Amino acid sequence: MSSLAELRPDALAALHGELTREYEALKDRKLSLDMTRGKPAPEQLDLAEGMLALPGNRDHLSEAGEDTRNYGGLQGLAEVRNLFAPVLGAPAAQVIVGNNSSLALMHDVHVYALLRGVPGGTKPWSKEEEIAILCPVPGYDRHFALSESFGIKLIPVPLTGDGPDMDEVERLAADPKVKAIWCVPQYSNPSGETYSDAVVERLARMKTGAADFRILWDNAYALHHLGETRPHLANVLEACAAAGNPDRPVVFASTSKVTIAGAGLAFIAASPANVRWYLDNASKRTIGPDKLNQLRHVRFLRDLDGIHAHMEKHRALIAPKFAAVEEAFERRLASHGFARWTKPAGGYFIILDVMEGTGSRVVALAKAAGLALTPAGSTHPYGKDPEDRTLRIAPTYPGLAEVKLAADAVALCTLLAACEKRMAG
Repeated sequence: MSSLAELRPDALAALHGELTREYEALKDRKLSLDMTRGKPAPEQLDLAEGMLALPGNRDHLSEAGEDTRNYGGLQGLAEVRNLFAPVLGAPAAQVIVGNNSSLALMHDVHVYALLRGVPGGTKPWSKEEEIAILCPVPGYDRHFALSESFGIKLIPVPLTGDGPDMDEVERLAADPKVKAIWCVPQYSNPSGETYSDAVVERLARMKTGAADFRILWDNAYALHHLGETRPHLANVLEACAAAGNPDRPVVFASTSKVTIAGAGLAFIAASPANVRWYLDNASKRTIGPDKLNQLRHVRFLRDLDGIHAHMEKHRALIAPKFAAVEEAFERRLASHGFARWTKPAGGYFIILDVMEGTGSRVVALAKAAGLALTPAGSTHPYGKDPEDRTLRIAPTYPGLAEVKLAADAVALCTLLAACEKRMAG
């Protein structure tokens, strides 16, 4: 089949008519499908159903003999920190265990930095005339919205396939107003790329205008592989320490997509100074986390091998869904020459780049046909994609049959929107 750009007007009109008829038939089906967010499917949550009976009647003592039903333990149980330390790439003493939401920990780090300042700084960030944060794009809308909600300026930086464009990052970070960078370093949300060793090294060693510059390192998908390959991600804590900037990174992670999304554990890993700083501030906010849930996770996952075995069960459920999306896009879009999409080795998302200027139209067409997609622009700061083309596809939550149907519908809407734009000149 000829690419869309090569079609003569009569052939383009014929294709548009064919697609319109197919689209009207799709609407007649009155679908109700949702691919807006990367949520675990019910079948994935069922994998951790056994946790709900844990830790069990009268089983409430930690390895150190602490009664986990009571107050205290702000940093988290030692056995939980030991269990997840290898995942986080930090000694257990440099790990903090929170409740279910890593986003809540990111929120707290923002608040404490704004109100109290951070180690290495001279004053609270809120006392600066203006502050900004670097936002690799396409990126995670909740990261951007969190920083924006505090009045922090969002500065987009393009991703390259190996991580953010470091020439641009280094140029921008030389400005003392730039206080941080958001990073999803492995299977990035939503591009799926893993940062190269060279990018991690440059982030660790780069000169920054702000002495208290922070790398907000959200390693949310460190365990979420889709294939046999396991890309290497350099340890940012070790790289920054070796470069003489040990306080620069703050690493976040959670078990939200490992065990039970609404009842998981969230983590921070950081330098000793950053850990002391966080705990000192958090001690005014809470008496301690849910240690019974921490004990529940240890009883269920047991050890690192247990974590990996559990994640293999997740992979068996979601990898076919990603394959189904890729198959539909390849079958329906590849020959037309204008769309491109990622084929991630892990994570929860696929990026679909549609014809420039049609992203919002594709989402609107999908909505009218009963398919909810993440709004166009959500992958960029302030919800504004200057090219209006990048869409985030989240295949995990619907069943496999629904994913196949939804992927075909997305491809149809993508083609129809592109035909409309071509016919409009």
